[in-house]
Amino acid sequence: MSSPDTTLEARLKNAIEGDVLFDAFSRGRYSTDASFYQIMPQGVAVPKTDADLEAIIGIAHEEGLTLLPRGGATSQSGQTVGESLIVDFSTYLRKILTVDPEAVTCTVQPGIVLDQLNAQLKQHGLWFPVDVSTASRATIGGMTGNNSCGTRSIRYGIMRDNVTAIDAILADGTPMRFDEVPHKLSGINTPSTVSDLTRDLLQFGRKQKKHITRAFPGVSRRVGGYLLDGLVPGDGPVNLAQILIGSEGTLAFSKAIDLKLAPLPVNRALGICHFPTFRKAMEAAQHIVELGPTAVELIDKNLIDLARDIPMFRTTVNRFVRGKPEALLFTEFAEDNQVENLRRLKDLDELMRDLGHKNAVVEAVGAEFQKAIWEVRKSGLNIMMSMKSDGKPVSFIEDCAVPLEHLADYTERLTEVFEKQGTRGTWYAHASVGCLHVRPVLNLKLEKDTATMRAIAEEAFEMVREYKGAHSGEHGDGLVRSEFHKDMYGRKTVELFEQVKDRFDPDARMNPGKIVRPSKMNDRSLFRYKPDYTVPEIDTGLDWSAWTGAGNGFQGAVEMCNNNGACRKFDASVMCPSYRVTRNEKDVTRGRANTLRLAISGQLGQDALTSPEMAETMKHCVSCKACRRECPTGVDMAKMKIEVNRAHVQHYGASLHDRLVASLPRYARLASRIPWLPNMRNWLPGAAIIMEKFTGFSRHRPLPRWRFDAFRGKGPFGPADGREAVLFVDTFNRYFEPDTVHAALRVLSAAGTRIHIAQGKGRPLCCGRTYLSAGLVEDARAEAKRFLDAVKPHLEAGRAIIGLEPSCLFTLRDEFPSLLTGDEASRLAESAVLLEQYLVREKKARRLSLKLRAQKQPILLHGHCHQKSFAAMGDVVGALKLIPDAKVETVQSSCCGMAGAYGYGADTYEMSMAMGEASLLPAVREANEKTLLVADGFSCRHQIHDGTGRTARHSVHILDDALSGSKHKKG
Repeated sequence: MSSPDTTLEARLKNAIEGDVLFDAFSRGRYSTDASFYQIMPQGVAVPKTDADLEAIIGIAHEEGLTLLPRGGATSQSGQTVGESLIVDFSTYLRKILTVDPEAVTCTVQPGIVLDQLNAQLKQHGLWFPVDVSTASRATIGGMTGNNSCGTRSIRYGIMRDNVTAIDAILADGTPMRFDEVPHKLSGINTPSTVSDLTRDLLQFGRKQKKHITRAFPGVSRRVGGYLLDGLVPGDGPVNLAQILIGSEGTLAFSKAIDLKLAPLPVNRALGICHFPTFRKAMEAAQHIVELGPTAVELIDKNLIDLARDIPMFRTTVNRFVRGKPEALLFTEFAEDNQVENLRRLKDLDELMRDLGHKNAVVEAVGAEFQKAIWEVRKSGLNIMMSMKSDGKPVSFIEDCAVPLEHLADYTERLTEVFEKQGTRGTWYAHASVGCLHVRPVLNLKLEKDTATMRAIAEEAFEMVREYKGAHSGEHGDGLVRSEFHKDMYGRKTVELFEQVKDRFDPDARMNPGKIVRPSKMNDRSLFRYKPDYTVPEIDTGLDWSAWTGAGNGFQGAVEMCNNNGACRKFDASVMCPSYRVTRNEKDVTRGRANTLRLAISGQLGQDALTSPEMAETMKHCVSCKACRRECPTGVDMAKMKIEVNRAHVQHYGASLHDRLVASLPRYARLASRIPWLPNMRNWLPGAAIIMEKFTGFSRHRPLPRWRFDAFRGKGPFGPADGREAVLFVDTFNRYFEPDTVHAALRVLSAAGTRIHIAQGKGRPLCCGRTYLSAGLVEDARAEAKRFLDAVKPHLEAGRAIIGLEPSCLFTLRDEFPSLLTGDEASRLAESAVLLEQYLVREKKARRLSLKLRAQKQPILLHGHCHQKSFAAMGDVVGALKLIPDAKVETVQSSCCGMAGAYGYGADTYEMSMAMGEASLLPAVREANEKTLLVADGFSCRHQIHDGTGRTARHSVHILDDALSGSKHKKG
């Protein structure tokens, strides 16, 4: 790895307010995007203001440094990697500058994310309709530089149709507004650099008009090269912004972008057309578009099958897929009048019948159902990338577009090319405009597969040219397609591209090697997996055998991250809590996975896995497990953090803080006998300050209060003839909140359950969660074995293992099978349920006879991260709604921020509170005083109390209060 320029680093730090990152770990995190390339940058600058941006460009100009702009880095073609100074717009330069509802326009900074822009525009009844599938993390600057298109381009057009002006900075630091200009510039008073460039561009358009008008294919999805046709004079003025759209940061840097907006659709209706063969679907597309849809999107059988294997999509897929189709076309109508949309759905059904497909349309009219279906489609690439094999679907010909009348022949012929080359492809995306995404499955660690990739590309592009299509339909050129411009457009057109580049950037300082003068697309020295890429054997503590590679598959699990950036989203889900606070690439799942991959492959130096930099990278991962569910490729960073912590402990030993946290279950019984002694820390003046110094527990919040009346019951409890189950009393509820255990016993008894208490020899059972959090995997394994041995008779008897604390219960389901081999651990995982899940299950089986009083007070529920990760929130709500008249509202929040012991750390307290303030704590403060606050997580309840002064209770208390006469019962 090349050494960074320390002089340049110092100069930048002195010149800007924003961040300057030149360390190896940071540069490594910025060396990749969603393509298969990896190039180590010289450094990273993160401007906080326009003045910062101007200073960065000025310094780069003086130093002769190349620059590369970066937004969400979701580029699939390698546009945002290079041996340059990367300028990250996404962290700070993300404001809406103006909104004009009457003109239906707005002006934004380049770093704003599309979904966040549309969330703010919603109050005006407007949206920006270039709705790319990566809308949750794609920035407007990146979309402009890429000339992005989106699902509904058949109705709204692409970026070139919706960007009206750009305020930019040229390579030499000159500011310039790219806007509409008249053909003749007489009377325009501008600085000479700007006026000269303007005149030259207009002259270029006039001079080259004849060639330009016949140089490009006529398909709507054509984004390759520079938009030279935007400079050709017509009836109206020339809009110079066109030349920057799709230029991939090779000509200038955007500072502000003017956008054309559209009214939000009032109504939508969706028809899912089923086809018995893939070709039939392709033949139908040209007819379906005649019905006036806003979108016609394809997914094939491979993608359907893969989606079914992903927990968060399985239910939705089973709901909209009928039978075993080879392909589906999602056809959307979005006229203002819903009656008209429904009429068009009928027309769609009639058309399908005319094409020989009876009863082949599944209708989705409800908004929530449609949203769930579109989430499956939007996640198409990531669903494909969930393959755990070494071979992965590779982006390089996924962007071709052909006229609809040739779509069936093109896809059939290309499939034959795949078969000839010994691979296969999965098809999906924009059937409405003939731009289908297909990625052959290849292992780019192998030279032979790299050669196969090039062979497929050459045949595919030749075919596209034959059909008068475009080789670059929406994902841009970057490193993967730029070299094919000559084959597709001819030498003359490429020379014109070079003339434009040289006029803007004569010293080739702006993102060199993209669009013009590119490298070979299959230059393996630029790949993420270079010819010398190896990962030596790693000692791991958990089971990673579902994947391939070193560390019993740990390597393969880490390499599952394809940099799609879904972890950068800010929606109502959980992933990724730390990134939502810092917006730092270091603190997002993608950044951590990239750092891990670079570390285990030796690219960050010796002992990188156990280095302080790696510890810092993992520090703010709160093990929420959201990525386990929400990352479409299944990157389980919580589990990976256990391995990193284990390696760190083996190298350095555990700190006192970590030992105190980890060993809690072992000293808890003693502490509960003398609770006044450990509780002194909370009330004795100066004790918290002293303890922070020696143990690392923050003095800014109290530690949980030990109870003398800890739960010590043996059981069994409940009716002797009741259905038998086992209650796992975790350490936290046993010693700190035993009232919750007693409430659970009352509720389960009232539900007709005979309750055994899970107990082992000697001290109470523990799930080992605290040991795992500290990296003490062998101690956790011992606890897991002890637990399994104790409950084995119950498992053999078919009894459910019921838990109260989500983090403990889901350890039985998630980590236990990774700690212990054999069927018994799997059987335990299948038998382990939260109390709410058990009650809902009993209700569905018609075995529940729970008499509850009506509840008039509203309930505000905060879900524990692990409840969300394991899709348990529906059952929590369902259990609370067993109470007559119960009104349950769920807080739309990410992690509460406490995350076990994380929020108690002196060095993580502030971050913990920032996570809580992101959504949960404000929602609690806004709740009416009569509202019942519910949180099943022990740490969540403490965060709510510490952050708001209000008390949240476990849901079982709400059920217990609703029991007739429950206040007179005792567990």
